[in-house]
Amino acid sequence: MPGLRAPTRGRYNLLDRVALPADLKNFSIDQLQTLADELRSETVDAVSSTGGHLGASLGVIELTVALHAVFDTPQDRLIWDVSHQAYPHKILTGRRDGIRTLRQPGGLSGFTQRAESPYDPFGAGHSSTSISAGLGMAVANKLRTKQDRHEPARNVVAVIGDGSISAGMAYEALNNAGGLKEGAERLIVILNDNEMSIAPPVGAMSNYLSRLMSSRRFMTLRDLAGNLASKLPSQLHRTAKKAEEYARGMLTGGTFFEEMGFYYIGPVDGHDLNQLVPILRNLKTQDERGPVLLHVVTRKGHGYDPAERAADKYHAVAKFDIATGIQKKTVSPVPTYTDVFARELERLAQEDPCVVAVTAAMPKSTGLQPMADRFPDRVFDVGIAEQHAVTFSAGMACEGMKPFCAIYSTFLQRAFDQVMHDVALQNLPVRFMVDRAGMVGADGATHAGSFDLNYLCCLPNMTVMAPADEAELAHMVATAYAHDSGPTAVRYPRGAGVGTPLPAKGEVLEIGRGRIVHTPQKPQGKQRVALLSLGTRLAEALKAAELLEAEGVAVTVADARFAKPIDQALIDRLASENDVLITLEEGAAGGFSSQVLQRLASTGGLDQVRFRPMNLPDAWIEHNTPAAQYEQAGLTAPHIAQTARKALGGGKA
Repeated sequence: MPGLRAPTRGRYNLLDRVALPADLKNFSIDQLQTLADELRSETVDAVSSTGGHLGASLGVIELTVALHAVFDTPQDRLIWDVSHQAYPHKILTGRRDGIRTLRQPGGLSGFTQRAESPYDPFGAGHSSTSISAGLGMAVANKLRTKQDRHEPARNVVAVIGDGSISAGMAYEALNNAGGLKEGAERLIVILNDNEMSIAPPVGAMSNYLSRLMSSRRFMTLRDLAGNLASKLPSQLHRTAKKAEEYARGMLTGGTFFEEMGFYYIGPVDGHDLNQLVPILRNLKTQDERGPVLLHVVTRKGHGYDPAERAADKYHAVAKFDIATGIQKKTVSPVPTYTDVFARELERLAQEDPCVVAVTAAMPKSTGLQPMADRFPDRVFDVGIAEQHAVTFSAGMACEGMKPFCAIYSTFLQRAFDQVMHDVALQNLPVRFMVDRAGMVGADGATHAGSFDLNYLCCLPNMTVMAPADEAELAHMVATAYAHDSGPTAVRYPRGAGVGTPLPAKGEVLEIGRGRIVHTPQKPQGKQRVALLSLGTRLAEALKAAELLEAEGVAVTVADARFAKPIDQALIDRLASENDVLITLEEGAAGGFSSQVLQRLASTGGLDQVRFRPMNLPDAWIEHNTPAAQYEQAGLTAPHIAQTARKALGGGKA
């Protein structure tokens, strides 16, 4: 990046020679291994100063080097699924000098991003999209080459982890690719197996077989054998074909992918460049070979001792000391919202054996781990499969269980049809715990919880709550537990609460009833403003009230508590008793404010009060601190006060 220079330049002989992947083309395999060692050190050094997803990146160092050494990126398309593991890729593709701006305001994204580099052909932040996108690119290239003989044919490589390939979308793409007659000939799917035991141990024999099976000689012989077998009587033909498939399947574990229509190669040691480079070269030079799945086995955190020793392999880390691996985490005396949910859920599970919990591959991050430790048979991690998680929860609700389905807001989007059709339409009491609602900081737009109010509030039968502080969250968990007459959702933000003392246990709230938290001392004769907040903007609303009251404005502040059903009586009162009514929400336009507007429009309230909704803007807010993101969104106390002034006629237009 202009104006930046990596502080490690001069430390790494080979890495300093790499400006772009083309610089790797003449490196020997021994040099590539040295480069991989240097790249690993550079990645650790960079992430130690920024934090981020370290373990996955360390696990694909050798694979990243091999891919860029063999393929002609960006002409050949390289897609990283989720892209947690793309930091080494960014370093090798012209972004080394900016890598220490990773996830920082105005710096590099923590994920691949099309606008950031031509070497990022597809943006990713959610999982299991790479094969679908890669297949689309491969088919488009096939069509383009037919239309224009000067259009070059390209390889498309999709790298997907064993966790991501557990999601239904990945299998849909595999099924489509394997069944295509044309278009998938140059698609290579690399299964990065770093956790699951889905294959035999990697050894010399399996590596030898993988090299053999990827070679032109083996593919040609296999085609010849296939042609010969096709001349045999049908019974013998079928027997010969199955014998070949199952023989290779027993050695390599690839029968399943073969049945999907892919040519399977593996497993291969993903840290051995002597194996990776020849295999990738074989695959690159095969013409019209059909879709291939290359199975590589790697280890998260590989090559950095603190990561290898950690239970989570340093999947996501704060800034840390390189020598010791000790993370520089800020310890807050205030519990996080996730911690409060975890406490209340564990208490409810102890009291009621019908309480169960479901998550999609994130038991620790969503707060389910404490319950899982005490009641392991009642916590279900279904993998990266949000759609299944929702309908699985619905099935348990059918049988009288009380499921809490804990999924980040950004990931629950992926299961909207299941929330609608399998839960809301059938009015099943599934309790959705929607974590990371609103702005999320360094993960940026891909992970922001901006839209859950929109896609939940539009559904009949759905009850939607948002706590203003951690004590309110405790009450809302209790309310969701007690509500058996339909589905509920509680949305709450990432990070620590505001310091409100927690109750001994949550109390059940009246459904659809808000509360007034501040009233003016002497409202008579003054301009009157009502601030109706949903969620944790309540603290900013109270600050805005102080600013306005210092100017002689009478301000009422209310906590809506419920986005649906709304407190109609409270809205009617605020509209009738004030000159201006402002709603506040940490979500996109069309959520809570639309519910309020509908009420005002249907009752004539809009004739009585000047209504002003405040919500997230119609724009993507990139990575920054949450505080800076809300400042950018215009949802802080000064913005609220200025909105009130304009509505009263005293502010600048």
